[in-house]
Amino acid sequence: MVRQKDGQKFIGESRAPRVQIEYDVEVYGSQKKVELPFVAGVMADLSGDNVEPLGPVEDRRFQEIDVENFDERMAQIAPSLSYHVKNVLTNDGTLIPIDLTFTSMESFEPADVVKRIPELSTLLEARSRLKELLTYMDGKAAAEDVIQELLKSPQWANEAEATEQSGGNGEGDGQQPEEGAK
Repeated sequence: MVRQKDGQKFIGESRAPRVQIEYDVEVYGSQKKVELPFVAGVMADLSGDNVEPLGPVEDRRFQEIDVENFDERMAQIAPSLSYHVKNVLTNDGTLIPIDLTFTSMESFEPADVVKRIPELSTLLEARSRLKELLTYMDGKAAAEDVIQELLKSPQWANEAEATEQSGGNGEGDGQQPEEGAK
């Protein structure tokens, strides 16, 4: 089993430290320079609105955090946010509850955050579907005309909404719209 290098040795070999604290000391009648290691400790509650309370400060232990174990430490801490924001999607004066827990750096990506908020997730999915449709429709003028016609038809819009609410697959009942239904 290969043992990992000590953190101080690794830093010393890879790059010179920015802070070097040295002092002269007399050892058995001769002067010797002694370098003190520079170690920074941060004590902070980084868990945000976490459900589980942290223990007393005197019982907590320092944890080494570096590039290799950052996501593991973040998963252990599981910082979270809980708050409400004004619903600007419907402008009805309601508030949208936001409850986010971050378990890795990817949890901070905008798409990941949106996926964890139901109201925004629905919009993101609709946007993805429209993007796929746009790609599929590119250069097909006749199909674009059919889509425009369907979008103008309230009957098809109501039917599509009802299908979506009932959990249907969006394929409809196979019937064509009536000629005069616009």
